[in-house]
Amino acid sequence: MRFPWWPATIAVGASFKPATTAQTDALAAVGAWNLVNYQRSIDSECTLENAVVRKEWDTLSKPERKAYTDAVLCLMAAPSQTDPAVAPGCKSRYDDFVAVHMNQTFTIHATANFLSWHRYFTYTYEQALIHECGYKGAQPYWNWARSALDPIHSPVFDGSEYSMSGNGVYEEHNCTNALPSGLNCIPPGEGGGCVTSGPFRNMTVNLGPVFPTLAEPEVVPASSLLAYNPRCLKRDISVWVSSNYTTDAVIADLITQNPDIVSFQNTMQGDFPAGIYGVHSGGHYTIGGDPGGDLFTSPGDPAFFLHHAQIDRTWWIWQNQDLENRLMAIGGTITLSNSPPSRNGTLNDTIDLGVNAPAVPIRDIMNTMAGPLCYVYE
Repeated sequence: MRFPWWPATIAVGASFKPATTAQTDALAAVGAWNLVNYQRSIDSECTLENAVVRKEWDTLSKPERKAYTDAVLCLMAAPSQTDPAVAPGCKSRYDDFVAVHMNQTFTIHATANFLSWHRYFTYTYEQALIHECGYKGAQPYWNWARSALDPIHSPVFDGSEYSMSGNGVYEEHNCTNALPSGLNCIPPGEGGGCVTSGPFRNMTVNLGPVFPTLAEPEVVPASSLLAYNPRCLKRDISVWVSSNYTTDAVIADLITQNPDIVSFQNTMQGDFPAGIYGVHSGGHYTIGGDPGGDLFTSPGDPAFFLHHAQIDRTWWIWQNQDLENRLMAIGGTITLSNSPPSRNGTLNDTIDLGVNAPAVPIRDIMNTMAGPLCYVYE
């Protein structure tokens, strides 16, 4: 059975051969059927008929892709709403999103609110594109599995005007020591330098880096957390990372082998002492570079939001496998990897995105079909 929000076909360029997504697609289909039945059993203003449909980048037409990147460029051109005394590096509305992620990095990763915080963050960004820049679509996602064997030539990163821009120009550099454990240093790729193709070829990154990982002498930490540090967007797209950590089999195993929320989110974020990236770090370090390779400043690369829409979609598929037990499942503490030791997070904890959105309790963000949210994934 096909669901009304799913596409019949996906068009791709002749030079790109997408990898399989069969296992994840099957899980998504089961989850969609469960969601249909669940929605029939409740009374909700958000329905499958009026929900916003988030689509994979490859399924968007070229005009739809350009409309999205034009809206992102609009946000980058709009003035910041953040107090310059607090964040002197914030020069645009886009920077406002980067800054709040930087400020809260230690309390939104390896914590109970990791998934819900980033869900609301991505939703709020989507709303800014719509209400402040006239975007008519929804936040697209980057299905890592499709491009796992050839990310550079994928529609997301092929460098055309209908992409999220391409790789950086080649600059000689050493491996990227991305994990805090120092294991599995990422072999240098074909990039490393400034992005010179696609919609973001002239982009200026204003904030960070805080903990840079790109092994180039000029990529050094900014003078302070939210200081103004203008520079070009750099990428070092890595097929080594994507082919090892973001394949269809890896994503399917994540969903099927982790029935509780703690194991699911921990596996998603990676086992750093064992040198395993997980799909979360895997997506980030497929992009790599500066600021994409910095945990704090990673939203400074606009591909971040496609990556985190896919993180959210993967969680959504996992939730939909067992809505009764997983829809409101929360686990973990309120500090990164429970260091320092802290209390458990709860559904009543607040997500605060500063100037970007009203603060909300986590419970309002757990269901994409309730609270301020009303969307599904195609």
